[in-house]
Amino acid sequence: MKTILVIDDEQSIRQSLKGILQDEGYRPLFAESGEDGLSLLREESPDLILLDIWLPGMDGLETLRLIREDFPEQLVIMMSGHGTIETAVKATKLGAYDFIEKPLSLEKVLLCVENAFKVGQLVEENRSLKQKMAKDCDMIGQSEVICSLKEQIAIAAPTSGWVLITGENGTGKELVARATHNLSKRRGKPFVEVNCAAIPEELIESELFGHEKGAFTGATALRKGKFDQAHEGTLFLDEIGDMSLKTQAKILRILQERKFERVGGSRTIEVDVRVIAATNKDLEKEIAQGNFRQDLYYRLNVLPFHVPPLRERCKDVPLLTQHFLAHFCNQEGRPIKTMAPAALEALMNYSWPGNVRELKNLVERLVIMIQEETISPAHLPESVLENSATRAVSSSATTLKEAREQFEKDFIRQKLTEFDGNISRTAEAIEMERSNLHRKLKAFGIEYKKS
Repeated sequence: MKTILVIDDEQSIRQSLKGILQDEGYRPLFAESGEDGLSLLREESPDLILLDIWLPGMDGLETLRLIREDFPEQLVIMMSGHGTIETAVKATKLGAYDFIEKPLSLEKVLLCVENAFKVGQLVEENRSLKQKMAKDCDMIGQSEVICSLKEQIAIAAPTSGWVLITGENGTGKELVARATHNLSKRRGKPFVEVNCAAIPEELIESELFGHEKGAFTGATALRKGKFDQAHEGTLFLDEIGDMSLKTQAKILRILQERKFERVGGSRTIEVDVRVIAATNKDLEKEIAQGNFRQDLYYRLNVLPFHVPPLRERCKDVPLLTQHFLAHFCNQEGRPIKTMAPAALEALMNYSWPGNVRELKNLVERLVIMIQEETISPAHLPESVLENSATRAVSSSATTLKEAREQFEKDFIRQKLTEFDGNISRTAEAIEMERSNLHRKLKAFGIEYKKS
């Protein structure tokens, strides 16, 4: 239910608007002066304000100016029985959405209110779209595990079932949550994210449920919580395994009853949200250790999704790398770079402990720091090359001798590439006699520059 604050000193106007607004399903609030209106605005955070120009004490234009200072995005419609073009222009310049002349036509008031809310919704959707563009929301990959995950999301997203996403840090759990929201019936409504691990314990309740003015030191105005903001949309509770047992109990009650009270308040607020939770922890182990409520786990775990680590879908590394290269080259205004086959092979053989996030960060670093258009193995971090070589050997060798020889061969080849085929510099770097290195190169069949 949307709240409309009416600031007008005429009782008859307030009474007329009260009846029509209530009949249309709005929650009206009233103030007789600009000072009282500003006070009520800070306490209630209304969705729209109907503001009279002529008020006792501080007039409507001054009130509008003060509203704009503290609440720049607040929707305001001006009303006046003594309106002039000059006054209307001033109000518009101060940020009023519209101007209604008195005596009021109730039909015109409702039409103006409806149009204002449509504009507000467009502004919110525009902001949401910009946020989505800023984030890389595409699920990139064609591996079997990713295709299976996409199929699960496509089936589950249009339903009302709650979702629990598990997976290591950096695997893309937020992307799964956003994809589920974007394919759901709530896609035109808010997607509100809460990082449960990043909010201090003493502030988590205020963050989730909001607080009333004066609820605690520093609570100078009413604040809507994340549940309130996500009404009719999706609430994404990231890292829910880090939430305290006390907060878990309150979350469970809200999920069951779909209603809550703000911190320091007594008014019950009903909400309609779809909850998507995510965690990098094994919640069943957390339950056994007494760190997570079993009833909350079963309440959330209606539609379980598991996001595989990147090491289990190495076939997706080329696609992800190409995607990130194009993204960051475009972002930084650089010519599109390419990845040499040997470098790409090294990335595919790397274990990626930081998963997709680590790959994304690495590609961004390479785009910024490497001047050449082609990224070679020599440009990759030593840790990637060494780990890659070890994994490649372990996957192909059948005996310890073969593994040792394969590792030595790959190591020398990588170092030789790093020093552009220069035997002397390579031998010095790996602390080997130049003559011994020549013999190794010949034995392994590695081509090199004669020097």
